[in-house]
Amino acid sequence: MALIFHITTAAAWEQAQAAGAYTADSLTSEGFIHCSDPHQVAWVANTRFRGRSDLILLHIREDALDAPVRRENLEGGQWLFPHVYGPIGVGAVTAVTSLSPAADGTFD
Repeated sequence: MALIFHITTAAAWEQAQAAGAYTADSLTSEGFIHCSDPHQVAWVANTRFRGRSDLILLHIREDALDAPVRRENLEGGQWLFPHVYGPIGVGAVTAVTSLSPAADGTFD
């Protein structure tokens, strides 16, 4: 079972549970939801969300998604990131964990 991960807020996840699917602003603006492979999570958290304490991490079963997943590098760099081209059904989320920074605002 391959897992991919998405960083969001508890409020956004609560809305997704009520709706039956998670969407992100990027789905409208870019056509996909940004996700990460396990080794990319801390880097993404430190690059995009440093110092934020209102975050959670969605653990998503890639094989349970109805939307296609493409691994792409659209911003340069060396890594390909999983992009979900549609809503993420709540049933594909196997766990939700808190994502809290250290005292200096970094994630590990």
